[in-house]
Amino acid sequence: MSLVLFAAVPLVLGLVLAGGSHRLSRALPPGLATWLFSAAGLVVALSSGAVLALFAMVLTGRMGEVAEAGHWYGPAVDGGDPVPDFVGPALAAVVLVLFVSGVHRAVFHARELASAHLTCRQLGDGVDGLVVVDAPDPDAYALAGFPGRVVVSTAMLRALDPVERRVLLAHERSHLRHRHHLHVQVADIAAAANPLLRPAARAVRFTVERWADEDAARENRAVAARSLARAGLAVAAARRSEPAGALAATTVDVPERVAALIAAPPRRRRLAATVAAALVLVAGASAVLAAHQTENRFEHAQKVYDAHP
Repeated sequence: MSLVLFAAVPLVLGLVLAGGSHRLSRALPPGLATWLFSAAGLVVALSSGAVLALFAMVLTGRMGEVAEAGHWYGPAVDGGDPVPDFVGPALAAVVLVLFVSGVHRAVFHARELASAHLTCRQLGDGVDGLVVVDAPDPDAYALAGFPGRVVVSTAMLRALDPVERRVLLAHERSHLRHRHHLHVQVADIAAAANPLLRPAARAVRFTVERWADEDAARENRAVAARSLARAGLAVAAARRSEPAGALAATTVDVPERVAALIAAPPRRRRLAATVAAALVLVAGASAVLAAHQTENRFEHAQKVYDAHP
């Protein structure tokens, strides 16, 4: 029973993130929400995958040939629970598919970062990391690299007044300063390894933009809202093709973000941050405890096997 309880924690937390990600991403300060969804998503993906693998081990370990090869008494592994024998191998296959999916996504994002870094080198240093490209369509984005670049088109510069340009550039620089690309990619990898986390991955794409919005709005929220709205209108009919690893201010829920900037700034929620951190730790600890409980089961099964004539 204790194994089931330990294993249930990361699975339940995954369901909570799946069901509450949209609401939490709007209720929490964007920085806190970003860290919550990316860190918790990664921990939940790892811990839920681990506990599913443990269940697969337990259910497969009671099968006759497997138990004989491992020198343990099969029924002592799972306590004689009435679960069909095919469930263990089927669960192991599911774990393998999810693992491969997560690794494949991680490789994809590693290549994306490498491609973005190469593009940054090709663009040159610019002026303080800002690269202006002569293009007929308005565009602006932050490009991940080491260091990254803020890229803006001449058409976008013409579409905004000087104050609005500063706000837009501050937004894109916030992406680079806080490494928002990594949060997005970690959440995406976690969602590939655990499909329950897909809403959380979508929420991260929203919260990193809101985080950058709030950084850009420190001096004047009304100007920031106007700048975002005008930039969004400028690119609405444009054909843009941003490179891999780019984050752009005008790609995610612009009307909702403009409304958030018009409203009061988000309040700090220390209690929410503490609870979120505690849940992440509990999810990770529960997987470790489940692994320890599983080890104890197999050790007991080996002793029972050795005691059999």
